[in-house]
Amino acid sequence: MPPVRGRARGSQRDRVEADAAAWQERRGVASELFGMWRNTRMVVLTAICAALYGGILIPFKVAPIIPGITELRPANALPIVCSFLFGPAGAWGAAFGNLIGDFFGGLGPGDLFGFVGNLAFGLVPYAVWESVTSTRPVPVRRLGWWALFVAVVVLAGMLCATVVGFGLGVLGFHPFTVIGSSVLLNNLIAGIGLAPLLLQLLYPRIDGAHLLYQNLLGARPRRSVGRRAAALALIVAGTVGGFVAGQLIAAHRWVPAWGGPATATGQRELGLGVLPFLGSAVLGLVLL
Repeated sequence: MPPVRGRARGSQRDRVEADAAAWQERRGVASELFGMWRNTRMVVLTAICAALYGGILIPFKVAPIIPGITELRPANALPIVCSFLFGPAGAWGAAFGNLIGDFFGGLGPGDLFGFVGNLAFGLVPYAVWESVTSTRPVPVRRLGWWALFVAVVVLAGMLCATVVGFGLGVLGFHPFTVIGSSVLLNNLIAGIGLAPLLLQLLYPRIDGAHLLYQNLLGARPRRSVGRRAAALALIVAGTVGGFVAGQLIAAHRWVPAWGGPATATGQRELGLGVLPFLGSAVLGLVLL
């Protein structure tokens, strides 16, 4: 009997190892975003990122830009930094941290879009960066590095602003032109102004402690050049197209042909006009 039990345990361990190897081989951004919950240290890092982000957001609730919706947010540098350090844990940390901050400003149906928007804000930086370059996201004195960093921050910040502006606009709370622009501005000021300084300080230390998400999950298989190019094209087109469409529809300067006749509120046109672009961005992230 003991040898039989030993063989059974060995067989079970082999199956677990085989499943882990298969997951690692087919792992993409979407699968690791949900698969990371099986890793205890990634879950702990998610909680740390969320607590840190939410804890810094709360004091600035007294400096609202749009009361009850958005305020001065220097903490918006953290989703960028945590994304580069902790990958999917940084993305979930940004989403839950924003929800913690919103709790102290009053929760509402619009906070669901804040959750999703901040999830994207923390997901895009590391996912897009790694699809373009193998260079470490630590500031260097090279124009190419800064151009890519700014482009990634703009893309992440714009996708977040598009999701939040889309949701609050469709719900009829605030026009896309107001909320989308204010969220984007907040994201860019903090992301470009503060995130490089924090990365310069923290990245080498987190790397030395072997707590980068690559150390915990392993390196993600690199997709083919064609697939990465297609994915990036979908993300950029969906993000920029969605933001521009939202601005034009909210300003009553464009009505999507597939949106039907114009309405007084513009909520239906905004929903139908921006949603396909958001779908394009999501599809691009899935392909990475």
